[in-house]
Amino acid sequence: MSQNQTYDREFEVGHQTWRASKNLDSDRGYPGIRYVLLHTFAHALIRQLAIECGYTSASITERIYSRNPTDGDPMAGVLVYTAAADSEGTLGGLCALGEPDKLDRHLRRALEKMRLCASDPLCSEHLVGSNDKLHGASCHSCSFLPETSCERGNKYLDRSALVPTFERTDVAFFG
Repeated sequence: MSQNQTYDREFEVGHQTWRASKNLDSDRGYPGIRYVLLHTFAHALIRQLAIECGYTSASITERIYSRNPTDGDPMAGVLVYTAAADSEGTLGGLCALGEPDKLDRHLRRALEKMRLCASDPLCSEHLVGSNDKLHGASCHSCSFLPETSCERGNKYLDRSALVPTFERTDVAFFG
């Protein structure tokens, strides 16, 4: 538990540094480590579903529902959807992948793919807040999505929140 509190504090400091560099109030808007976990999970799932259903990842969107226990009733949920049924397929194709007999396989594959990145070890060594970036072990090779798909512009992401990485093995939710 203390590793996760330290990890949460690292993200909060990165958040404050990033906001201060943009001349924004550095004490506002930190979503918490629960959000980082859910957001990274959503990206992993979208990337996996895009491969399986035929949609491009730009056609699939996320909505993260997250509230830390200290901020009221705790909340943790992810909505993955497509807003446009067009030539790329139908919403039914995406929904079919969410059936229990298929979803388990897609979740396992999504998490497996997060363990390694084509840009490792460089990606996994990335520190939150370094180089004016508000993410940890995340990059275009492993977890970034097109801007149309991500509600936070690829900020507040870190593969090590989900699974062990080369650099960090002590904070992964899915060990």
